[in-house]
Amino acid sequence: MSINAERCWDAVLRRDAAEDGRFIVGVITTGIYCKPSCPSRRPLRKNVRFYTSPQEAERDGLRPCLRCCPLSADDPAVARIRALCAYIEEHSGESVTLEDLGHRGGLSPYHLQRTFKSVVGVTPKQYLNACRMGSFKEQLRAGKSVTEAIYEAGYGSSSRLYERSGASLGMKPREYRNGADRLAIRYAVHQTGAGLMLVAATGRGVCAVEFGDSPEELERSLREEYPAAEITAIHPPYAEPFRQWLADLSRQVNGAQPARQLPLDVRVSAFRAKVYEQLRAIPAGETRSYSEVAAAIGRPSATRAVARACATNPVAVTVPCHRVVRRNGDMGGYRWGIDRKRKLLDAEAAMLKR
Repeated sequence: MSINAERCWDAVLRRDAAEDGRFIVGVITTGIYCKPSCPSRRPLRKNVRFYTSPQEAERDGLRPCLRCCPLSADDPAVARIRALCAYIEEHSGESVTLEDLGHRGGLSPYHLQRTFKSVVGVTPKQYLNACRMGSFKEQLRAGKSVTEAIYEAGYGSSSRLYERSGASLGMKPREYRNGADRLAIRYAVHQTGAGLMLVAATGRGVCAVEFGDSPEELERSLREEYPAAEITAIHPPYAEPFRQWLADLSRQVNGAQPARQLPLDVRVSAFRAKVYEQLRAIPAGETRSYSEVAAAIGRPSATRAVARACATNPVAVTVPCHRVVRRNGDMGGYRWGIDRKRKLLDAEAAMLKR
């Protein structure tokens, strides 16, 4: 079965239940896959991938959504946890305790904690924090002031929000709300051995490197990331240093030269910065597992967080998240598709044999 991405996205926007079973919607930033009719908050288009089956989505490292149950599982434990997830989402602006959830789910706090994490992959508290942060971002995008958004999202004080915003927003809350207001970004789309590649830069360095199937898709993704920036497409002959950055990235993707440490202008948390620094230290032609990267940055229990940092990497290739695989050697996921990940690794391996 072939996938028509535009038709699929239109079905997701309409939450069209008639399309359920015809394709699967994968969300790379959350690591889940859903039915087209899933009632959860719609993701950004750039974070969505479409699959012909749940098995195909799971090969990319995604897990089934607990809201829409794309596997139609009748497991009562899963159903109970799914109901609790819905409750947390609806009451994320309130005080939700483990005891409250245990009472609603008919489980002791201890068993609830274990069951919830085994099904969802995070603790109830982490799920609640994620829901609050999502609500906070929505309030900012709606034009609310930072103070209004803080309290409407359920944070008891601004300090609570700022404790978490570095890891979740990748920039200060006011900067996020303004959508990179007045930031000048220039970009070009170039054909490579791994498909179309967009390279975007500010006056300080490269801010985005993405792969896609059309120039329109790539431009749309960039504008979604920086909605208030002054974004301009540029064409050859390129001025320096952009010309050199684009040439270096193109040669690297095509396996003609090793990676070069290009200047970056990306807004990430301290944790993600550590992950990306470690990824840039992996030699071309070699791979590391997610757990090895976590151990290398001194956070051996943060394997999932490392995987999430890879899935949200804004600068492909120059931060080589394609060199991170599963512990058993399987490819794992890749924001721009497993085929591209394989091509990048094959190109590096071929370069080393020359």
